[in-house]
Amino acid sequence: MTTRFSRVFPLAFVLLWSTGFIGARLGLPYAEPLTFLFIRYLAVMGCMALVAVTASAPWPATPKAWLHLGVAGLLLHGVYLGGVFIAISKGLPAGVTSLVVGVQPLLTAVGAGWLLRETVVRRQWIGLCLGLAGVGLVVFGKVGSGFGMNALWPAIAALVGITAGTLYQKRFCSPFDWRTGAIAQFLPTAVVTFAVASLTESFHVEWTGEFVFALSWLVLVLSIGAISLLNWLIRHSDAVNIASLFYLVPPCTAIVAWVLFDEAFSGLALVGMAFTVCGVYLARK
Repeated sequence: MTTRFSRVFPLAFVLLWSTGFIGARLGLPYAEPLTFLFIRYLAVMGCMALVAVTASAPWPATPKAWLHLGVAGLLLHGVYLGGVFIAISKGLPAGVTSLVVGVQPLLTAVGAGWLLRETVVRRQWIGLCLGLAGVGLVVFGKVGSGFGMNALWPAIAALVGITAGTLYQKRFCSPFDWRTGAIAQFLPTAVVTFAVASLTESFHVEWTGEFVFALSWLVLVLSIGAISLLNWLIRHSDAVNIASLFYLVPPCTAIVAWVLFDEAFSGLALVGMAFTVCGVYLARK
């Protein structure tokens, strides 16, 4: 059963992950970025604790396992999500944010050879470069002006976080239960996020219908659904295969934005989508 469904896990991950920018767009007008994320982390831990206790799920067995999961969580969630949300809240267009984070598969390929001793063949390098070009074409029409480095730096931090987190978890985290493992990852992330938010934000939230919907979506669909799939993919695939999937996120986000918000995309974007799909096909073993 798991083997049969695992064939669709990469596609399901891309589709779910692509809605993250949409959730941020809906929720950020009503809460500051780190406040929004802190509430999200608390809600995720509450849901996961309920599921874990009900199912008697096994917890990480050693302090070392807790430590490695915590570090991976800080990178994958704290640095990546914090960077993305802060960048968008400071006015960086979602397309530019996608393009910055879109460099991740290339960085991961370099790190996979250096840290994980994974072999990246020429076909994969061609696919990674082709995929990056496709991402550039997809977001080209959405790259606006008027933002400064104060908005760009958080996106660069997000790029480093998602790359380092993927490599770290692949290298140091033993197989873990997705329910208790999520708690181990989100707990230190929530503590650090609260500490930073207490110094920089007011914790003011407008509990509108849009905010509640965005929060619910990001908790249930992204932090539980997509993150669980990402953890499964990290455990069962090599780093380059996983990273190449992120090239598909900007095209999927553009399609979702077109369906939900009637955001048009150009013929150049369609060409970029084709490039991206071809690039991912070449990059994945």
